[in-house]
Amino acid sequence: MLSRPVRIITSVSDILLMVAAFALAYAIRYDWQWLRPTFIIHSYADYLPQQMLYIGILLIIFLYQQVWQRRRGEFWIDEIARILYAVIMATAVMVAYIFVFQPVPFSRMFWFWVPIATVLLLALGRLIRRNILLILYRQGKLVDQALIVGSGEAGRSIIRTLLARPDLGFQTIGYLQDGQESESIGSGRIPLLGRVTDLPQVLAQHPHLHTVFIALPAYEHKQVMSLIRYCREQQVIAQVVPDLFQLSLNQVESNNMGGVPVLSVREVRMSRAGQLAKRLLDLGLVLITAVPALTIGTLIALAIKLDSPGPIFYAAHRVGLHERPFKMIKFRSMVVDAESQKEALQQMNEAEGPIFKIRNDPRLTRVGRIIRRLSLDELPQLFNVLWGEMSLVGPRPPLPEEVAEYQPWHRQRLTVRGGITGLWQVSGRSDLTFDEQCLLDIYYIENWSLGLDLRITLQTIPYALFGRGAY
Repeated sequence: MLSRPVRIITSVSDILLMVAAFALAYAIRYDWQWLRPTFIIHSYADYLPQQMLYIGILLIIFLYQQVWQRRRGEFWIDEIARILYAVIMATAVMVAYIFVFQPVPFSRMFWFWVPIATVLLLALGRLIRRNILLILYRQGKLVDQALIVGSGEAGRSIIRTLLARPDLGFQTIGYLQDGQESESIGSGRIPLLGRVTDLPQVLAQHPHLHTVFIALPAYEHKQVMSLIRYCREQQVIAQVVPDLFQLSLNQVESNNMGGVPVLSVREVRMSRAGQLAKRLLDLGLVLITAVPALTIGTLIALAIKLDSPGPIFYAAHRVGLHERPFKMIKFRSMVVDAESQKEALQQMNEAEGPIFKIRNDPRLTRVGRIIRRLSLDELPQLFNVLWGEMSLVGPRPPLPEEVAEYQPWHRQRLTVRGGITGLWQVSGRSDLTFDEQCLLDIYYIENWSLGLDLRITLQTIPYALFGRGAY
């Protein structure tokens, strides 16, 4: 729930926007005279009684429909739908009032513009509020502390959602393990705090904990009920994440068979139409950026050639869709014998899991450091996109030796084409652990849409320009 100050600010700003919308409708009708001219001009003061009645009705409907109650995970369009419903209801009441009592002044065109202006201004206000709150959430302000109990599929499902959706307003302090050591999710941002039995100690250490997400296997229902009761005693909100046969909830769909509820398991993947739309989006964006990409690429190629001996391009062996190998093209950013030096630098590896990353890699050339920081070394991968080996947005294509160390759940990220950028690149980039990267990749696969691809593509631009988390 939103804190009380934020809710008060939202309600006050809504009232001001309602007044502004009424004034805007008056200007459209009488000052600008859109759609139809008018020969009788009424003063704004004449409309004040109708304005007060309209806003009063709208506020009552807002309260009744709980428009000011934030629902975590709700999209902007869902907020607008509730506002639209309330505005339509208030306008209908006003039209009925005008028809019965026939107040003066009366203008049908004016009341045509009032609901339109109200929805537009309130929608704009909600969009601004969402972006301000997102900025505050990313800074750790106004967030609610949360704990995850469970490290199986249900636990990973809630972890990847919280990682991918900072707009939910949660700051996850960690998770408690319920299974074997192999089920542990090594995470930097969401660390392992112990086992399920350590819940009392964790709650004692974090007195401001707001929510506990219980994500235990279905056969642990007795323990789940015990945890719920304990959280209630400690005045902590407990939310249970249903675990259906150790499957992600995105894989489970319900059907009604003659009045009998039936659960079935479906494969989570993009539809053929979705794959086609994604491919067309890739090709369209590549064509749009072709000229600037070639110009910048030519300058980078010249700089690489002048800076150090060796080829301009580097073909890296990667694993793509359905574990098919391919060669990913990059601008060479390291010395020629970089691969042979890797073994000697293993002790400097700063990454967890089956990946190799060094913040200040000694193998980088002078030009290489610059293009790595700005992610310009990946520009030639546009050719991989054209050839259909990669997509603009998707999980980062892994090395064969990395795939050899994958746990079974890691392989879900190989069910789609790898991408030049992805969800984890705009959520911390190299500062994330390997498991966190996989969790975000799986969230992307399960929640894919063209809108998500466009959002990630646009968010990548400032990340690349400022080089945040890239090395």
